[in-house]
Amino acid sequence: MKKNSKQILHSIGVGLAVVAVIVIYAFGFQVTKVNLEETRNPRRQQQLARILRALAKPDLLTYERAEVIITVPYMVPCPADGYTPPEVDKSGPYLVVEPSCADPRETVTVRGYNFQPNTSGPITFIPSSQVNLGIGDFETDVNGDFAVEVRIPPRPDENPQTIRAITRTNVGAPKISQSAIDTWDKIVETVFLALLATTLGTLLAVPLSFIAAKNLMKDVKSPLISIALNLILIPIGVFAGIKVAQLTGQFSNILSASTWGNIAGLVITPAMAVPLARWALPQAELSRPSTKTRVLRMIALILSVLLGVLTLQFFSSLTIRLGDFLAPRLGTFKFIGNFIADMGDILGMSIVLITAAIAAGIFSSLGDRIGKLITKHVNKPAAKGISMLLSMTAGAVLSILIMQTLNLFYQFDNLATTFYWPGVVGAIIGLAISARMAPKDDLPVGIVIYYIARTVFNALRSIEALVWVIVFVVWVGIGPFAGVLALSLHTVAALAKLYSEQVESILPGPMEAVTATGANRLQSIVYAVVPQIVPPYISFTMYRWDINVRMSTIIGFAGGGGIGFLLYQNINLLNYRAASLQMLAIALVVASMDYLSSRLREKAI
Repeated sequence: MKKNSKQILHSIGVGLAVVAVIVIYAFGFQVTKVNLEETRNPRRQQQLARILRALAKPDLLTYERAEVIITVPYMVPCPADGYTPPEVDKSGPYLVVEPSCADPRETVTVRGYNFQPNTSGPITFIPSSQVNLGIGDFETDVNGDFAVEVRIPPRPDENPQTIRAITRTNVGAPKISQSAIDTWDKIVETVFLALLATTLGTLLAVPLSFIAAKNLMKDVKSPLISIALNLILIPIGVFAGIKVAQLTGQFSNILSASTWGNIAGLVITPAMAVPLARWALPQAELSRPSTKTRVLRMIALILSVLLGVLTLQFFSSLTIRLGDFLAPRLGTFKFIGNFIADMGDILGMSIVLITAAIAAGIFSSLGDRIGKLITKHVNKPAAKGISMLLSMTAGAVLSILIMQTLNLFYQFDNLATTFYWPGVVGAIIGLAISARMAPKDDLPVGIVIYYIARTVFNALRSIEALVWVIVFVVWVGIGPFAGVLALSLHTVAALAKLYSEQVESILPGPMEAVTATGANRLQSIVYAVVPQIVPPYISFTMYRWDINVRMSTIIGFAGGGGIGFLLYQNINLLNYRAASLQMLAIALVVASMDYLSSRLREKAI
């Protein structure tokens, strides 16, 4: 009995599941507006056949065309006393229209004789205004004859008008069409667009992937005092780095006014920076240095950093000069000189970011050391007080920075909203956190950074490159440069996720062995993590290049350059033969990229 009940319940469940599936798909048909009647519409079937025939004939080759134009006079409407058409010369191609005159919008038959066999062309009606009005198309049979019914346009006139038929025949040998030339140019642009985007994205994704790897970040812990000092000092370091870059830039511009001054600066600054850096960062010491020595080393280190920034400034300026000098002298290879100048310009634009990052790193390291010293050498009550004070300050600073960032987008333009209230609220939150936390306990700051990084990557990946290219088109204009920036941003987010997951799957043994030798975190990553991730990193990078080639054909629809832009234009112009050629080129490049990347992955892995 129980068995029968279970079978009945099972049957009912299966039946309900089937009904649910039917209801879901029925609703899906309604939502997606499935209309099978349209598929049987003769007009749509004719349009589909016309497009498919055009797509089946890519515009790869072209011929010189010889035109044969045949005309016949025609009266619209018929004269009251009738109309007799003139005699036609039947020694060559000729037209006969039946009847010889007609009223507007009347259907007549156009017959052609002695035309080139198996040719086609348009039939036009030419009124007294000499405007060509298309009224039909013809295709001759094996004898060169045709008969087509056409409708006379509403163009009444007392004088004879003209019906014209045109045939076009190929003359001479075939040659590459203009569409093929344009397609080649754009497909090359597409490949290199994807290459630049992949390169830029990879350079940024590699370092970011390590902070998005949970196994590396879970052990990163710091006391609350160190975290608070970092939140306070990092913005100060960024600001200081920006100011240093600006001041050194002004100084280098003065010295770089002449080429020889530029060269002298590029030689002298690294010659001074390297010895200072070596003295400030000795490899080994037999005894603990005095306070005076440590202060002097700190000053020397700061000076070496300043000289290093000046070296970058001089190198950037000299590279731009070299590129501008070479470009007009290289002729066909002018692009090499432009590339050198652009690389120098990119370096010059990046110096502010590089200096800000270095300064932020120095201030962060300083804050971490000071925080650990306070935590280690100060008793708990004093450490608690310091922790609460620093946490309040850090909370206020962080809240103000967040609101200043939001102000860029929402334009509050109110000090109370962007400064005073965020500072108060942030200080209260910092006080509450420090009140609940023991000042000498280590907090999992690495996990927090990990979740923030993964959230940012997921947010960037969720926005398609097609959307990003619209933003960058506004910034840099329509063209492949906007496509490079859009694909680069999407590549950073996608590769950082893939890379970080690969780091998370490494074998823990080598990491533990290197750490056991006393290596610091950076040394452990270099000697234990990097050797395990190089092959998959290469594989993912090549695969991403393949993806970017395919994506670049889509972002062209939004003005991102590449062959997609040309394909979009031809589709809008209903030039399906040219569009077919571009789709064929895309398919060949994607297939080639897939084959090449698979072979390279085999060699790398």
